Amino acid sequence: MARSLQAPASQKTPQTRAIDRVVSFANGKGGVGKTTTAANVGGYVALAGSRVLMVDLDPQGDLARDLGYERQTGRELFHALIAGTAPLILRDVRENLDVIPGGQDLEDIQGLMVSRSSRSDAGDFGDMLYALLAPLADDYDLILIDTPPGERILVEGAFAISSAVVIPTKSDDASIDGVERIARRFLAVRDRNPSLQLAGIVLFGVGPRSLRLERSVRETLAEMLGTVAPVFETRIRNLESASADARRKGLLFHELEGAVTDAQKSRLKALRAGEKPTDGFFSRNAGGLAEEFEQLTGEILSRLNEIESEDRA
Repeated sequence: MARSLQAPASQKTPQTRAIDRVVSFANGKGGVGKTTTAANVGGYVALAGSRVLMVDLDPQGDLARDLGYERQTGRELFHALIAGTAPLILRDVRENLDVIPGGQDLEDIQGLMVSRSSRSDAGDFGDMLYALLAPLADDYDLILIDTPPGERILVEGAFAISSAVVIPTKSDDASIDGVERIARRFLAVRDRNPSLQLAGIVLFGVGPRSLRLERSVRETLAEMLGTVAPVFETRIRNLESASADARRKGLLFHELEGAVTDAQKSRLKALRAGEKPTDGFFSRNAGGLAEEFEQLTGEILSRLNEIESEDRA
């Protein structure tokens, strides 16, 4: 039986305050679409005119693949966290969207925190992350944190300063187990950050004809979550060719849609001229995924507004 997320929070005084409109994307298993979901949701919010900051806390640094900027080592973020200095911010990765890049050097955070004598190493990291992001919060309408699947201290530190958590998951048992691991991380942080809310679950990479499987997964997640948070209605389909193109080209799905259309026009032009086409795309239509991410972004924003309304009540 999955551990309920409705367990009461501890009555301890929280040591770290949540920052408004900070949302962590998390799952205890890798390869479930967490980074891709975070990047595309952030991209759509920015496209709508809101200022977005994305923070890559994953040592793999794969946010660079989805957004198409040069991969970083994470050393600048590591030093900013340790020294309390301003972080490196990549400005205008997209219009209205900035990024604090991560990378492999963030693995050193885990070892550093474990080596300290404090009984709350994840709490120490939450304080460090708060000091880093709180001065930046007024410059952005939304801050999205991409967390790693395995590093407990990094994940719980992100939760300690977040107002909400979004959990993308695939439909296989290992991915659902990853949701339960994140549920435990969530509960572990509630005494530090009692305002933390679970925004919802995103079904990612679901086959277009897997309706019975999708219903079963929704039922399993609903049993696990109770009434704490929704499983979002919008699910992201499994379209490997478009996903491969998006990461190879560093394009978000709404951008890939236009690029594929342009490539098709160039391909037809080349064929008419008797030339060999070289569009470099596997997919021929990414519009469906773009539409799904747009709908999902609307659901997530509605859920954040709901959480804020509950907090004010």
